[in-house]
Amino acid sequence: MKTAEEILETNKKQREFYNHQTRQNLATRLWASLRNGLLNRTRKAIGIQEEVYETHRRWIGDITTKKVLDLGCFAGNYWSLYLAENAKSYLGIDLSDVGIARLDARLAPFPNAEARVVDFLSPEFKDAEFDLIYAYGVLHHFPNTDLLIARLEEKLAPGGEIIAYDPLETSAPLKLLRSLYRPFQSDAAWEWPFSRKTFRKYRDAFELIEHHGILGRAKWVALLGFLPVSEAKRVRMGCRWHRHDWEMSRVSDRALFACMHLTMRLKKKEQGVAS
Repeated sequence: MKTAEEILETNKKQREFYNHQTRQNLATRLWASLRNGLLNRTRKAIGIQEEVYETHRRWIGDITTKKVLDLGCFAGNYWSLYLAENAKSYLGIDLSDVGIARLDARLAPFPNAEARVVDFLSPEFKDAEFDLIYAYGVLHHFPNTDLLIARLEEKLAPGGEIIAYDPLETSAPLKLLRSLYRPFQSDAAWEWPFSRKTFRKYRDAFELIEHHGILGRAKWVALLGFLPVSEAKRVRMGCRWHRHDWEMSRVSDRALFACMHLTMRLKKKEQGVAS
């Protein structure tokens, strides 16, 4: 398992990658096209994306007295400006100079908000006592889950929460596709979709308040576009399958691990509380 020093070195390469996205090879661009094209259109068409965002808004709650960390936010995610406007204090951090420069310009109207280029694992990052860490598509970039969990616990205030959204590699078809793609992947060194073991480590380390799996049965809606099925019927089927994924993944690991993505609301445990 990689040490903090090894990950910090890898993250220097990650910074360059995200600062110069034209360096992606063909395999990485094709995977991104699938992920950001066909699957994103599916998520929008059947309301998955909107439900995830609105669930995060509900989980965020009232933050007028809270210190918020927007972890790995690049130039800003869907909720970055909302967090910056409404939190008592907001800090957005990312490895990318390019992303943070863009976010910094967007934060100009909010005096209690700051954007900074810094590695979350670096000793240079000394800020702590965050009431909320928002990590959209971020936690899976760390190969050492134990190290990351310890760092998250260190940075959270007592009773602090994490809202996360990350890919899973627990369904058999997806795991096969990823295994075929990974040897050609430009960003493989910092792409570590959650395994069953990863999810269980978070569940043991924190209080898991609520979680949902996304794109379990619903991922197959994308394939219906290649069949003689009307758009209206595809949407109806997709909505039904998504509802099954969303609700069943809360109570069944089997349903969760059939999904492509996972979103979690975690809370720091009180000291002395057993895992």
